[in-house]
Amino acid sequence: MSRTIEAIVEEDGSLRLLEEVELRAGDRVLVTLHWGDADADETALLSEPLLGEDWNRREEDEAWAHFQS
Repeated sequence: MSRTIEAIVEEDGSLRLLEEVELRAGDRVLVTLHWGDADADETALLSEPLLGEDWNRREEDEAWAHFQS
């Protein structure tokens, strides 16, 4: 099972999860780090699948064909 949880790095370097989650000793987790404008990064990541669907249509290929040599 996968679940994404937002966290904040505290002054001492520890992570503070922003929502309640039950973890047991030995559980494995993945941590993704974002620096800078996290909102812009998140928007780009969330938009990518939808834009990919739109950009990979035959109509888009035809509209941009004149730029290809």
